[in-house]
Amino acid sequence: MRLVPIALVLAPVLMSAADFAEVLKMARSGSPELRGLLTEEKLKKGTAWFAQGGDVLFAVESAATPWLVIDEGAQTGMKKAGGLWYATAKLATGRTHNFQYMVAGKPFGGATDMPAFGPDSYEKPGVPKGKLEGKLVHESKIYPGMKSDYWVYVPAQYDANRPAAVMVWQDGEVLAPREMPSRAQIVFDNLTHEKKIPVIVQVFVSPGMTGQQRMRSIEYDTMDDRYPVFLRDEILAEVARKYNLRTDGYSRAIAGDSSGGICAFNAAYTHPELFTRVLSRIGSFTSIQWKPGVLDGGNVYPFKIRKEPKKNIRVWLQDGAGDLENQFGSWPAQNVAMANSLKMMGYDFHFVWGNGTHSRNGGHAELPEEMVWLWRGYDAAKTGDEFPQDAAEKDRPMFRIKGLNRE
Repeated sequence: MRLVPIALVLAPVLMSAADFAEVLKMARSGSPELRGLLTEEKLKKGTAWFAQGGDVLFAVESAATPWLVIDEGAQTGMKKAGGLWYATAKLATGRTHNFQYMVAGKPFGGATDMPAFGPDSYEKPGVPKGKLEGKLVHESKIYPGMKSDYWVYVPAQYDANRPAAVMVWQDGEVLAPREMPSRAQIVFDNLTHEKKIPVIVQVFVSPGMTGQQRMRSIEYDTMDDRYPVFLRDEILAEVARKYNLRTDGYSRAIAGDSSGGICAFNAAYTHPELFTRVLSRIGSFTSIQWKPGVLDGGNVYPFKIRKEPKKNIRVWLQDGAGDLENQFGSWPAQNVAMANSLKMMGYDFHFVWGNGTHSRNGGHAELPEEMVWLWRGYDAAKTGDEFPQDAAEKDRPMFRIKGLNRE
């Protein structure tokens, strides 16, 4: 059997269907080989699991009988084999899940933000692979002395004689590995091959460094237009020297997680002529760089949207009830407020709300759906289009926060 030579309990754990079937066979037979794939620490802590798509195997070491609880649902019995307890589950893909054990009536172990990837996040036969260029290093003039790493992912269908659409990703180092944690390059290949998205040159940009100073929050959380101008005049201008890129905002998208999420929204809101498609996951619409009386923070955006003329942008938001609460604000409450503001003002938006924490895993798991939604209706013959709110959304109620029971 070909198994990945790593501790498979380090989430997320993905395998081929054949490998998963073999591991399941080990569990059912009580094979000692299964224990060899797991660390004692993870088994004893109750955090071990394997996954192939929505098929998940849970394994735990416990003196008393454990019961498995997934997504706060009903307790499920487990079987014992070879000194380990195990259970299997078929979970919805394209999202994350939480699990926990109940042992002698008390909660034990478990994990949050366990991604269940759908078929478009796995390699498919016959799908040509794109090419990753990088890591490249850019030295900025707009942020004097700042050096930023970036990568360029070019799909196999790219034709230098035809200008390609563009998508910029913040925290680009996360997408640079082909498989874990994001599996984004695989998704891009599959969706492009299936013509579910256009040919897109993907630009992965990491936060910069000025000497020993990390510039991430200054770039991402500062509510002015310096960063989108940096992308336009420096990063994308540099990429365009090698690749034939579309320059119309209709053909450009921008994405990010956490501070990168508000950065993406801010870039499109301040410069819709540069970017009209926004992917914001666990967005930090909070007061991280707020300087009262001097500079607005991201916390004002739900109110700015309601008070200012509508911008012609399309926005996907994602967050979870377990996201951060700290001195800068409430990530869940602010994302709910963002969704309601976008709805109120007639924006073309989509809001995904789950039980996740401040984790990228939810966005990674739903990436195929995000990409198809953002780029739906794209017509390469156009340089612009209106993004009206979906007619069905107009009749739907506002989002409400109801889960206030602390027990």
